[in-house]
Amino acid sequence: MPDPNPQAFEFLLNRRSRPAKTLTTPTPSRSDLLPILTAAARSPDHGKLEPWRFVVLERAAMLRLADVVESHGPSAGRSEEEVAKARLAFTDGHLAVAVIEVQKPSEKIPAIEQTYSTGAVCLALLNAALASGWGANWLSGWPSHDQGFVRDGLGLEAHERVAGFIHIGTETTTPPDRPRPDLDTIITWVSE
Repeated sequence: MPDPNPQAFEFLLNRRSRPAKTLTTPTPSRSDLLPILTAAARSPDHGKLEPWRFVVLERAAMLRLADVVESHGPSAGRSEEEVAKARLAFTDGHLAVAVIEVQKPSEKIPAIEQTYSTGAVCLALLNAALASGWGANWLSGWPSHDQGFVRDGLGLEAHERVAGFIHIGTETTTPPDRPRPDLDTIITWVSE
């Protein structure tokens, strides 16, 4: 018989990201953040490659990245509106963790499995922050995928990429729940 954890299951059934623009201070301290990062690092990782790493972005770094967004937007072919929206994600934020995918050479573990592991880390980090009582949101956007931005803003190498920015802070408002998937349309039962 299984040994259920009703509290954890209830959390998963009702978890809800908090819009990043509604998060404010205080943010987790470094000692508050370490258990959250530890929980995220316990994600599935076929081959124990650790094809990801964390870059913790505190307030001054967030403001610097807003400027990098603005300087790279035009050369990336982004409209003024796109640049302004991406800039707000950093100017409005007080703390975010960039989850960086770092592909590792492996004859046994395909690159796609390393990408899946990195996505699992993003979700685990988001859920760990929420379970710790913080508001949190997983964002990406065009800067995440712009080589100039990630190189100049985060110092990433050519083989690294941003899987997401997990914004963490104090929730100012609880958003209403959003529509969830209709399970009848996405489940196929196979009996034989």
